[in-house]
Amino acid sequence: MKRVFVLAICLGLFLIRIPALYPHCEIPCGIYDDHMRAQMIEEHIATIEKGMKQIVELSAAGEKNYNQIVRWIMNKESHAAQLQEIVTQYFMHQRIKPAAPSEAEKYNDYRHKLELLHRMLVAAMKAKQSTDLEHVATLRRLLEEFNEAYFGEH
Repeated sequence: MKRVFVLAICLGLFLIRIPALYPHCEIPCGIYDDHMRAQMIEEHIATIEKGMKQIVELSAAGEKNYNQIVRWIMNKESHAAQLQEIVTQYFMHQRIKPAAPSEAEKYNDYRHKLELLHRMLVAAMKAKQSTDLEHVATLRRLLEEFNEAYFGEH
């Protein structure tokens, strides 16, 4: 019972202290660094992975350090949210340009990029909900596919 109470308090404090996320401007300013944003996503994925591993390791310990477990949970959540912010606010809102269905090739390309980004959002959401490293693998695969579709890179 004590553990549930401690975790509930920590979760409540986390929800109160959700950090503000500052997206790239929507003026538009014309200052974009798409490669940097993709690298930031990659870094967020690595941090989510480390957080998951630390949560599992600390949870398996004989004497649990709930403070550290909660800190890693909050960190994992924060990085997943920042990844989602880059995907939506930067790429979906500003960089992926809509195409008319009458322009079949451009429209298919547009839909493919949106689908990859949406799948990344879902995988990030699932990464928040668990410590299943399969979600990290999915995020990495989707980022690689998106980089190929967006930049023409492998």
